Amino acid sequence: MIETITQLAVLRERVAGWRREGLRVGFVPTMGNLHAGHFSLVELVRQHADRVVSSVFVNPTQFGPSEDFTRYPRTPEADTTGLAEAGCDVLWLPEVEAMYPFGVELASKVHVPGVSAVLEGACRPGHFDGVCTVVTRLFNQVLPDVAAFGKKDYQQLAVIRQLVVDLHMPMWILAGDIVREADGLAMSSRNQYLSAQERQLAPVIHRTLQAMCTSAKAGQTRAQVEAEAEATLRSAGFVPDYAVLRKPDFSAPNEGESGARVALIAARLGRTRLIDNLEFILPG
Repeated sequence: MIETITQLAVLRERVAGWRREGLRVGFVPTMGNLHAGHFSLVELVRQHADRVVSSVFVNPTQFGPSEDFTRYPRTPEADTTGLAEAGCDVLWLPEVEAMYPFGVELASKVHVPGVSAVLEGACRPGHFDGVCTVVTRLFNQVLPDVAAFGKKDYQQLAVIRQLVVDLHMPMWILAGDIVREADGLAMSSRNQYLSAQERQLAPVIHRTLQAMCTSAKAGQTRAQVEAEAEATLRSAGFVPDYAVLRKPDFSAPNEGESGARVALIAARLGRTRLIDNLEFILPG
């Protein structure tokens, strides 16, 4: 049975009670409209904690002025049912006033330099400041021992990990694997924005990532791999923001250098912006 909490004092008392019992607390922050990818994070945290809190809060500070805050889907009943089935103990459902007591305009902001400046950070100015600001607040509210974020938002995961280390937060960040549809499309709350025709085209992103990995392993230069990927996306009807090969720290690898790689794509299909990535090892 899941408990829904809307008052911070109640949440803190519940967590404090668990701690008095010597229990480990896990946390999965979300913006709601949940799917199997979110529920897999709850199940992952459950393996490392005795009690699990998940939050649903559509955070206004991480949406740009032309982005989809007002139309971001809200599905509280389905979210609650899914979280309960996944093993979540408490649903933290704060109001905007609880998250930003002085209002959004006067909110203290958290900025993580470096990794937040490239790719998603360059395409969506201010996005990661909004993410880090709300995640820091949620961490301070829940005080978890462990928290989980999905690898689909690969750069967000890296930013949160830097945030936790830099601010000496006493918690462990888990990375959840990408959960995909049968045709390879990474699960996302924004997939429901796709028209029927767009939904048929959307798996091209995953196939392009697979081709990028194959081409890199076959010895193509990074420039060739990225150019071919962008051309593939454009010919299929996407408007790519980027299609790149990077090291896990987001630096550009030198030609001929082996080791861990990640192929990352962000592209628009109609009105919907999709992101995905694929990790691989480039042999020496």
